[in-house]
Amino acid sequence: MIKQIQINLPAFNRGYHLITHMVEEQLGPLPEQGLLNLFVKHTSAGLTINENADPSVRIDFETVFNKLAPENDPDYIHTMEGPDDMPAHIKSSLLGASVTIPITHGRLNLGTWQGIYFCEFRNYGGSRKVLATIYS
Repeated sequence: MIKQIQINLPAFNRGYHLITHMVEEQLGPLPEQGLLNLFVKHTSAGLTINENADPSVRIDFETVFNKLAPENDPDYIHTMEGPDDMPAHIKSSLLGASVTIPITHGRLNLGTWQGIYFCEFRNYGGSRKVLATIYS
């Protein structure tokens, strides 16, 4: 069986945000076993799974990704939407637009220190949509 739910996220500041609880709240009851795929429907945002306890990890992510895809690089051609736009597209491609999480005993089977990150790469990205697909 396949079930899809669109999760509407609020506007987040630029950065890496734990959304595990928001996702779990909007999914409702989960099957005994299966898979959850989350797909962000935007080209300037991303999803990943990483450290859920120490917020300094999210700060370091921002630092590293800004070094990999800096704003105002003179080699960028796509610049009409502002200095944060092309770096946001690059960061989104590097990190990815989706994650898949196993479901076991009706719960997301994340590790002890793992959480779902929503990664906002624009300064003012606005509200975002994530499509959740549950396979059971």
